[in-house]
Amino acid sequence: LRRVERGEWCGFGHPLYPAGDPRAAWILERLPPDARHPVLQAAALQALGEAPNIDFALVALRRHLRLPRGAALLLFCLGRGAGWIAHALEQRPLGLIRPRAAYTGLRPD
Repeated sequence: LRRVERGEWCGFGHPLYPAGDPRAAWILERLPPDARHPVLQAAALQALGEAPNIDFALVALRRHLRLPRGAALLLFCLGRGAGWIAHALEQRPLGLIRPRAAYTGLRPD
């Protein structure tokens, strides 16, 4: 709560979701009310003007399930991994996966 009062970004707000992180909302809606930490959410909204993001939601889920520290990051990575695999499967028939730049350096030997 002290971090939120100091205005530190710690699980609230997301530059890609200015109206609120839908991933966080989905997870938090499925937790019991006390596991959503409503007092902390209200303090963050007042101090930062930001809704919870996926980091907050995954830590709330981790605590509710009594998983060990670090499990929230693992859950995040599992979700990202599944997304990356889905992107690769979608783009595989095209022969390339999201090219964003052209290498102009020396050719490796």
